[in-house]
This record gives sequence, C-alpha cells and structure tokens, in this order.
Amino acid sequence: MMKKKSIPASKPFLILFLCQIISALDVPLDSKLLEELSQPPTITHQSPKDYIVDPRENIVIQCEAKGKPPPSFSWTRNGTHFDIDKDAQVTMKPNSGTLVINIMNGGKAEAYEGVYQCTARNERGAAISNNIVIRPSRSPLWTKEKLEPHQVREGDSLVLHCRPPVGLPPPIIFWMDNAFQRLPQSERVSQGLNGDLYFSNVQPEDTREDYICYARFNHTQTIQQKQPISVKVFSTKPVTERQPILLTPTGSTSTKVELRGNVLLLECIAAGLPTPVIRWIKEGGELPANRTFFENFKKTLKIIDVSEADSGNYKCIARNTLGSVHHVISVTVKAAPYWITAPRNLVLSPGEDGTLICRANGNPKPSISWLANGVPIAIAPEDPSRKVDGDTIIFSHVQERSSAVYQCNASNEYGYLLANAFVNVLAEPPRILTPANKLYQVIADSPALLDCAYFGSPKPEIEWFKGVKGSILRGNEYVFHDNGTLEIPVAQKDSTGTYTCVARNELGKIQNEVHLEIKDPTMIIKQPEYKVVQRYGQVSFECIIKHDSTLLPTVIWLKDNDELPDDERFLVGKDNLTIMNVTDKDDGTYTCIVNTTLDSVSASAVLTVVAAPPTPAIIYARPNPPFDLELTGQLERSIELSWIPGDENNSPITHFVIEYEDGLHEPGVWHYQTEVPGTQTTVQLKLSPYVNYSFRVVAVNKIGRSQPSEPSEQYLTKSANPDENPANVQGVGSEPDNLVITWESLKGFQSNGPGLQYKVSWRQKDVDDEWTSVIVANVSKYIVSGTPTFVPYEIKVQALNDLGYAPEPSEVIGHSGEDLPMVAPGNVQVHVVNSTLAKVHWDPVPLKTVRGHLQGYKVYYWKVQSLSRRSRRHVEKKILTFRGNKTFGMLPGLEPYSSYKLNVRVVNGKGEGPASPDKVFKTPEGVPSSPSYLKITNPTLDSLTLEWGSPTHPNGVLTSYILKFQPINNTHELGPLVEIRIPANESSLILKNLNYSTRYKFYFNAQTSVGSGSQITEEAVTIMDEVQPLYPRIRNVTTAAAETYANISWEYEGPDHANFYVEYGVAGSKEDWKKEIVNGSRSFFVLKGLTPGTAYKVRVGAEGLSGFRSSEDVFETGPAMASRQVDIATQGWFIGLMCAVALLILILLIVCFIRRNKGGKYPVKEKEDAHADPEIQPMKEDDGTFGEYSDAEDHKPLKKGSRTPSDRTVKKEDSDDSLVDYGEGVNGQFNEDGSFIGQYSGKKEKEPAEGNESSEAPSPVNAMNSFV
Repeated sequence: MMKKKSIPASKPFLILFLCQIISALDVPLDSKLLEELSQPPTITHQSPKDYIVDPRENIVIQCEAKGKPPPSFSWTRNGTHFDIDKDAQVTMKPNSGTLVINIMNGGKAEAYEGVYQCTARNERGAAISNNIVIRPSRSPLWTKEKLEPHQVREGDSLVLHCRPPVGLPPPIIFWMDNAFQRLPQSERVSQGLNGDLYFSNVQPEDTREDYICYARFNHTQTIQQKQPISVKVFSTKPVTERQPILLTPTGSTSTKVELRGNVLLLECIAAGLPTPVIRWIKEGGELPANRTFFENFKKTLKIIDVSEADSGNYKCIARNTLGSVHHVISVTVKAAPYWITAPRNLVLSPGEDGTLICRANGNPKPSISWLANGVPIAIAPEDPSRKVDGDTIIFSHVQERSSAVYQCNASNEYGYLLANAFVNVLAEPPRILTPANKLYQVIADSPALLDCAYFGSPKPEIEWFKGVKGSILRGNEYVFHDNGTLEIPVAQKDSTGTYTCVARNELGKIQNEVHLEIKDPTMIIKQPEYKVVQRYGQVSFECIIKHDSTLLPTVIWLKDNDELPDDERFLVGKDNLTIMNVTDKDDGTYTCIVNTTLDSVSASAVLTVVAAPPTPAIIYARPNPPFDLELTGQLERSIELSWIPGDENNSPITHFVIEYEDGLHEPGVWHYQTEVPGTQTTVQLKLSPYVNYSFRVVAVNKIGRSQPSEPSEQYLTKSANPDENPANVQGVGSEPDNLVITWESLKGFQSNGPGLQYKVSWRQKDVDDEWTSVIVANVSKYIVSGTPTFVPYEIKVQALNDLGYAPEPSEVIGHSGEDLPMVAPGNVQVHVVNSTLAKVHWDPVPLKTVRGHLQGYKVYYWKVQSLSRRSRRHVEKKILTFRGNKTFGMLPGLEPYSSYKLNVRVVNGKGEGPASPDKVFKTPEGVPSSPSYLKITNPTLDSLTLEWGSPTHPNGVLTSYILKFQPINNTHELGPLVEIRIPANESSLILKNLNYSTRYKFYFNAQTSVGSGSQITEEAVTIMDEVQPLYPRIRNVTTAAAETYANISWEYEGPDHANFYVEYGVAGSKEDWKKEIVNGSRSFFVLKGLTPGTAYKVRVGAEGLSGFRSSEDVFETGPAMASRQVDIATQGWFIGLMCAVALLILILLIVCFIRRNKGGKYPVKEKEDAHADPEIQPMKEDDGTFGEYSDAEDHKPLKKGSRTPSDRTVKKEDSDDSLVDYGEGVNGQFNEDGSFIGQYSGKKEKEPAEGNESSEAPSPVNAMNSFV
C-alpha cells in the first residue's frame, strides 16, 4: 500500500489542490514558467478611496496592476471616460496606470476635483480600482468679526467660542496667548471637542486680554488665528456657590451614531462652584475595560474600536458638594460593509468546476452586486458555464474562454467594498521543474528524498520507476508525497541507481531522471581513551576512522567543547592528538569530531594531570644567549643567518627564535621573524624591499627564553613596488548621506619604498557606473559625501609608492550610512501563555524600510494597572531585544491579574524606528502571596484572637482564607490538624473551645480561584487560668518606621538586669528570623539597613528566659524617595552637641550657686567637714557617687510619673538667688538613632525649715545644695 503525506520540496514548486467544487492553483515561482503562463490583470496598488491632496503640489493617483500579457490602463472621471491625451497637464507613467496631474506648472487642483476609477485590461479580462474621490485640501481664513470683551462675575461659568473656518480636512484647534504659550487647562478650565474654551467657574486670575484660538490645517501646514478675546473677572463678596449645570450637551438626553471600528467620543462639560467632577456609566452594562479611556479631566469618554455591542445609553454625572446633574447619550453603532469571505482568485483546468464566494456584513445589511470585467453581470456577455446565486457564482465545466475578472461590490448607506477576483482557465501539458540528472547522495540506513517538482493543468499524475526498464514503484518501502517527492525511509546499498519520475495528464506526458548514491557511514573504529599523565609529561589520544572511499573526511579536535589552545605543544596528527610538556591547565575533556559532506561522528576522552614524582635536585636554567651572528649569501629578497648556541644549562634547547629590527622605519623595535628547531644553527631568511635589517637570536628550552644575542650587522634592501594592499578594507556610513571607507595602513617595511600612498576607488553596486578614485597619503580613512541612504558600494584600496602600484586589489562590499527605520512592525498579536508569561508576535517590516542593517526588534512593555486593585501606579517600561529577523518573543516576569501594554519597534545600526500602536493585554489570575501579617492576641483559657492583613500581592480576586492549626505538646509532637475556611472579607477571628495552657501552631494562607498562596505560620499559647502572670512580661511592642530604619520600643515587667534581643524578618517569608542584641537594659532599639516599601515582622525577647518573647508586630517601611530633607534634631552630632552644652550649663550653675551662698571664702571640703551628720552627706565614701543614685536604679526601665521628694526641704539663704527642685518629666520620644529625648519640668515647694536638715535631692543639683 502506498503512503502519502506533505513535505516542503527543496525548490519552489507548484502546489495543486483539487476538490469537487473549488480548484485553486498556486503558480510556482519558476521565472521561466511565469513568463509563459497567461494571467488576468490584478490590481496591486491604488490610491485611497477618499484622497485629499495638497493644492500646491502635483496630484499623483496610484494604479498599479500585474498580468500576462501586461495589462493596458484606462480611467473614468465622474463616470465617463477620461481622455488623458487631451489634457496637457495629465500624464500616465510608463508601464503603469498611475496618473500624474501637473499642478506646479500652472494647473489648478480644484479643476481636477472628482471621482476617478482605473481599469487594467488584457486579453484575459479587466480589473477595476475603487472609486477614488479627489478633493484638494482647504484652509480658509477666519471671517472678520468684532469681539466684545467678556465681563464675568467671579464664580460664574463662561464659554469662549472658537468657531473656526470650515476646512478640508477639519483643522486642529488649540488656545494660546500672545506669547504663543498654551493656556493651562484643568478640571475647571478645558477645551471642548468643538474647540470652544469652557470655564466651569471663573476666578480673578482668569482676567487677561489674550485668549486666542488657533486652527492648524495639517495638509497645507498653515495656522489661522482668531482675534484675541478679552476677559475681565470682577469680584463680589461673598462668592455664591452653585450646584452643577451642563454647559454641553444641553438638555437631559441626546443621541450619537458611530460606525463600527471607529473611536467613540462622548463629552460632558459642567458649570458649578465648587468645580464639578464628572463620572461616566453605561446603563444596564459595564464600560469595556480594555477599550475605555477618559480624557480632558474625565470630561470626555473615549471608546476605541467600537462594535455593535457598544450600543446603549451612556450617562454622564456632574457632581459637587451642592448637588448633581446628569445627561444620557443614546449611542447607536452602525457598520459600513466588512468582509466575511472575500472572493479569491481561481485557476481551473478545462472541464473543472469552481465557485466565487463574496460574503460581507454591515449595519444595515449590505447588498451584493457582481460585475464581470468591470461591467454589471446582468449586461455582461453570456457564459454558459456561469451561474449567479446571490453572493456566489458557480462555474461548471469551464473552458478557456471562461477566463475573466469578476468584481464583487458590497454596499450600504455607510460605504462600500470592492474586490477583484479572476477565473483563469489554463490548459497546460505537464512540466517537471526539478533539474534533470540531479545526483542525490545519502548515508546508508538514512532516509532519501528524491524531488519531482511538477506543474500542469489538469493536475498531472506522478509515477516513479527505478532503472531504464524498471516497473512502477509500489509498496511500504516507499512514501509518495503530494508534491511529487519520492521518499525511501531507510535507504540501503541496493537503493543505489537511477530513478525516473513520470508526470502525465490528458495533454501530454514528461519524464525526468535523477540518480541516487548510497554511501557507507563514517565510523571511529578506535576512540580516544581516558588518560592520566604526570605534569610536564607527554600524552597522546588516538582517533582512527573508517569512511566511504568517495567521501573526504576532516578531523577536528576540541578541548572542553572549544577550539584547542593556540599552543605549539598541541600536535595534531592524521590519527592522533599529542600534547607535549603537559601542564595543569591541560586538564579537561578532548573530543575528536569527524565530518564529511553527508555525516558527522565524534568521541571524547578525559585527561587528568597529576603532580610529577620528586626527582634529584638538578639545577635547570634558561640557556645562555647565542653568539657570533654572521650574514652570508646576501640577495635582494633573502639572506642566510648563522650563529653559535650558548650553554643549554641542563635543559636541551627546543628551538631558536629569530627577530629583526627595521632601522629605517622603526629603530629600536624588534619583531618576530621566524623560529627553527634547537638542532639547527643556520636559517635562510626572506626579506622585504626598502628595509634596513638587523637580526638577533633567542634560545628557548623548557625553563624559558635566553637573553637576546648581540645584533648582527645591518643589511639594507633595495626599493620595489608594494607587494600587498591594505587589509581590512571596510565601507560603513557614519551619516545617512555618506560612505566612510577605512583600511589598515601598511607598516613601514610593507611600503617597499618611499612615497607610500593609497588609491581609494568606489562605485555603487548593481548600477552601471564608472569607478571614482582618489589618491591619499598618511591616512587610513576617506569619506565619500552625498551618497543615497544605505545602498551597497563596491570598494577597493590599492597601495602605491614612488616606484609604482601594488597588484590589483580585491573588491569589498560596503554600505552608505544608515537612517532610522521608516515604519513600525504591523499585526502585533499577544498570546498570554500563563499568569506570568506572554508570547508576542508581529509581522516583519519590509527590508527596504529598515534603511540599514536589521539588528532586530525591541519590545517595550509596561504594567498599566492591577486588575484586583484598579489603581494605577508609576509606569516602569521594560525592554526586551530580539536579535535578527525574529517575528516573535516571550515576555517573562509578568505580574498576574494585571493589564499591560506593549509596542514593537524595529532596530537598525542607527537606532529604533517608530513604535507600533500600543497593544493591550491582560494576565490571568495567579495564586496570592502570603498574608502580610498574622497576629494572635487576647489569650484566654479556651480562646485566641487572630488578626491578619490581606496579601501584599493578591494576584487576583481573593475567594477565601484557609486557617489550619494543631496543638503542640511538650515534646514538640504535633496533634491533629484542624482546617477552617474564612470569607475573604474578614480580617479577624476568635477561635474558641481550645484547650487551656496549650501551645498551638497556626498555618494561614489566602486563596484565589487559581489556588492557594504561600502560608504564614505562628504559634500561641492559651493561659493556664484567668489570672495572668505579672512577671516576666514584654508588652506594647510599637514601631515607628521610616524609609530604611525603624524604632522598636516596648514595655517590660520582670526581673532586673534582663538582656533583651530583637528578632525580625520579611513578613510572609519562610526565612529564619534575624536577631539583634540590645545593649544594656534599654527598652528601645533601632533596626537599620531595611529595604524601602517592605513589610516586616518583629518581636522582642529576653535572654536567659527560654521561649519568653513578645507577640509579633508588623510594620512597613516607607517608599524610597528621590531625596528627603534631613531633620537636624535627629542627627547624632547635634544631640551630642546639645548634651555637651547642657552639661556645661549645669556645671556653671553649680559653681555660681556655691559662690553666691558662701561668697567664695572656703571650698566645699570645709563645708563637708563642718557637717558630720551622715544623713546629709551627699557622697559615698567608697565610690564617690551621689548618694541618691545607684547602678541598679540607672538600669531600671523608665516609669511614668516623677520622683516624689521627701518632706524635708532646703532652707533658703538670705541671697535672692535660689535653685528650684527638679523632677523627671514623663514626656519623651525616640529620635532616629534610638536615643531618648525627655523634657524636664520642676515645681518649687516652700515648707517650714526644720533645723539644719536637708531635703533629699532627686537630682545632682539638689545633691550639691546639701553641701552649703
């Protein structure tokens, strides 16, 4: 049984597809065949239906067509024949139907206004163009009018009318002042779609005399200006507020008709004070999410690409604090005709059947009419094979005379569609397009594909034979493809031979022979093997191959899948690879690859280098330099050098390196000349003309290189023509209109003589131009100006000197300068693969519009908004570059459930081309991130309260939360797991009926319709009884977060000298907690180095109290700011300075107090001796500290309230100066670095003095007061 399938052939060929109703032939691309086949005309290019022309320039009406024989062209104007021969201003381009109407030499565009239609005709039929309506653009002047100044009361509304002149096309309106600055617009002041300027309410700053309306006519590039309008606003106090009223549209309802595919623009502008806010809704439906835009401060509703589904009532609502007003716009979407099935060309054989189908839709439903060769089919010549059935023409048993071009016209009141489709009846004998006697070579046991590309009408039948008198090939060992190809799935040696392809139809028969040779496969019969070699040793890998005797193999060795190092130690033989003097860097995998024209095989082996065993201590050294250099046998282009080697120093000399110096061009610079084996002491050296040579020799052994020998005597060679031309000749433009030719200059010794110059020649490729040449010297670049943009040039650079020219140089191809691409990629399509990945496709731009070397395409894409939050954010555009002529690419890293936009730009060496229209796409929902936090509070005997925050990234619409929990016993074993589903709108839950004094572990995550997100875990303990323990306890953990740091404070009740630590981490993360130790017993700490805009979890614990820590708190750092003002009060240097100043003032007060009370007559020590009462002794004898203070007291946490002094008071002396008692204030706050700033307040209390008793001083000042 024969098998059939379709594969592409190796050459372009005809694909013939026959069915019972329709038979369409695609004509192959064979140029000889195309010249012989007849074809009706086809319109390939025409001007747009509505063609507005510039009245100052020539009018060009496009009409291009193809056909065989080439078609002739004619035109109608306003329905009658347009005889262009009678109008000297009108010409038709040669071999084209394009009309050129000469306006610039006396013609008037208005005289040629009308409806034009082109007809292209040959012996097989006639094709017609659309009706092309020619209208010259118009930009009339503004009519003269006297404008009265507007005097308006503050708060009233105002409309400044523009009323521009009617132009073609309509002008673009904008408002500016006398300084040509655009007038600022806002929710209060804005321009309407009709060009008028609307003020919802006027303010005093609106007073000015230069409100000017401008109309810009793009076709003629002119701008018309209206007379300035003066507005004066006068104030009345108070300004009366007003509820909204609509300035436009008027009334409560209106109607709007728009065409399918157009942009729908609806406008509502309201007056009122305060300024009203506009909101839009669609009654009974939703605004299309991805096609709706709000413009002009939401006063304009814009819906792109409207369809019939967008019909309905749209309501705009204007609202301020005093009320609202609304207007309903009834929108009806009609549709000009659009194709459902456009008719397609038919290529039929005589006697075959076929159909032309023309189906279109619109609103109202379009009518279908047919024409044959441009004539209504009802009055066209009869064709018995043709039958018209509404939107279908049925052809039965066609003959060659049935060939014609049919036109389908679908029209309604909003427009029309016109399509040409030809019926071409061909009777052609078979032809085989595959070259005769083509040779196919295939490796044994591989598939063989023998081509037989054919063409004929009717479709020929294909048969294959083997040998001259062989029988027809059949059976499962062959596969016969629809395109004529014969496939032998497993070719064997006996498959070798000549195969004959026979194509026949009722008009004839033709055959073609091809030849098949089966080759033996290439094999590696001895593969390289694993080797272990000592350092500095030698190793060899074998690679012995067997191959077909008629194929020439090439052997390539690789190291670690890369080329072998450029090292003379690597010796590649016929069947092996040898590595001399192995080093550690030679360790790796070595691969032998054998290639022929038909197949390729490879084998690999690993080399391991180990250290060499220790050897007796022999002193090795580099060799001594050679000596006694001698030059003999001097000729023009050669000389013999000999020398005597120096001592080898226990390491044989492996080779000698000969170097030369050119004393004429580069004195003092030595160049490599050649090298010879270490056993050779003479060498014949090749010389260049016009060089003053000196030579020296360097000996090399395994240890290294010797010092160079003494230079030989000098030898000057004679001058000659240059032997070579500059290398690396290139032609690349730096600007769109130039060609920069560069080359590598010849070195001094390459000049072969004095007066080195370069002859630079160029000519444009594929244009029959002569060479242009210029001779330059001492440069390696020449710039050709005035070139066309990015065209190929043939370039050559020839060296010459005073004795003549170098040989004729080879030509290279360069290009003149690139310019930016002209067009954007079209047909941009996006396929969303999943919630984070999308694939974008686009059509490649025509190469001629690239205007440079195509480097690739850039895709710009950015997130517009999250579909779950409906909030826009800062747009951060991302760019992906796809090299080469790719037409698709993947967009990774997208955010789920979001709306994105993208555009595509082509890139050449000059830069980027214009962007394609923005394409909008959405990503589907994904799983959410973990909840932002989970807090467990209010533990009781049998309940816990859970509070949580919604996920930072919901990635969709949350459907619920899942809470799982289980008890944990003292051995950390987990109990049964309980699961609870919680509605998505909840943020807290009280869990009841729990066991008392039990630790529970909670697992909490959110869900969307896609699935569950990552979970957050927490542990909590129910209490043992209703009386909560007082000690130890950390409570009231609070945070004050900034951009990169956060102040953490807490309250502690428990044993003294507790050492605190702070643990923190990213909320919802599974990473381990980070731990920071708090110095001393402070009840505050500063976390630094945080990431801006990130949610963190934090808790506080005490060292030494196992498992004792506070509940978690969650905070979020502030977003990163471009800059921020530094608060000087939070800077460390400022706080330190203030503390120093306070201490200095305190000391001065103490000294001043002592001197005033005692007159400065005796020191404090005498006062201490005079009062032996220990109760009023302020200083401790052991450590000299104040008696009222101790270390233990200093380390206690701050408590609310102030210290209460004792009943004893300080007796006031006769001096008017006295010190008040100080008490610690309770008001304080943490600054940025965590230090505590407190405010102190004091109150003076007067009580009767009791002897010499002194009050207990709560501060150092009061303590010093007890001295006096």
